[in-house]
Amino acid sequence: MALQGNLRDFSITQLLNLINLACKTGMLVIEGPVEVAQITFRDGKLSYAQIGQEENNLPAILFLTKKITSQQSASLKVRAAQMTDKELGLLLINAGFFSQDVILSSLQQYYLDLVRRVFTWVEGYFHFEAGMMPPDGKIMVRVDLENLIIEGSRQLKEMVLLQEEIPSLDMALKFTARPGANLRNINLNVEEWRVVSFINPKNSIKQIARTTKMDDLQIRRVVYSLLQAGLIEIVRPVSATASLGRSVFPTQNREEQRSLVNRLINRIRSL
Repeated sequence: MALQGNLRDFSITQLLNLINLACKTGMLVIEGPVEVAQITFRDGKLSYAQIGQEENNLPAILFLTKKITSQQSASLKVRAAQMTDKELGLLLINAGFFSQDVILSSLQQYYLDLVRRVFTWVEGYFHFEAGMMPPDGKIMVRVDLENLIIEGSRQLKEMVLLQEEIPSLDMALKFTARPGANLRNINLNVEEWRVVSFINPKNSIKQIARTTKMDDLQIRRVVYSLLQAGLIEIVRPVSATASLGRSVFPTQNREEQRSLVNRLINRIRSL
């Protein structure tokens, strides 16, 4: 039986569990609302992953996993323009720049992070191409799926709870009547402050997520924490078009507006 279907019927965690139990070899292709993910397995173990057209050559991955600087990554790309990842990896190992374990651990971290991103996808289609492998020259790893499946199950449960609290990302946010008073008693993290800067009844939660480059789970976590802090409330968008970056305050009193702005600036500076 061909492994294909709709993400509304099968979660990513269920698919990984099936691939793990059946020790499948091939590529799971997931067509999400915006991007396409390609996840390769060998004997039921994760070996490779790619999302869309994101740059995933070895220099880029070493940079993303903080093994090299952006300048070193750019230099490697130029010097190894005609080399495959396998050839470049072998060159770096033989030259003593990295051990094999460091390169493989960087690749594993990168591939696992991509799969974690896919956990939040709840709409789209999937199909499994048996026997299909990544392009020649790519370095593959072998990662057991058990821990990843457990992690995905926890994320799925969290997502269900957050969807109950925040059913639609098409809704907007606005500050509560006196947000300045609430700011005295809360400590927001960097992601929460990024969202706060875009709170505006004209901006949908989905638009804020795209602007701040957060996935559905991340934006729901942030919005939920701000709701619990009493800083914001969910409202219907006031218009279909929005200009992100401009905030609308719940009061016309200029002194209260200035007080809130000063508190936001002081908080950001103290991070």
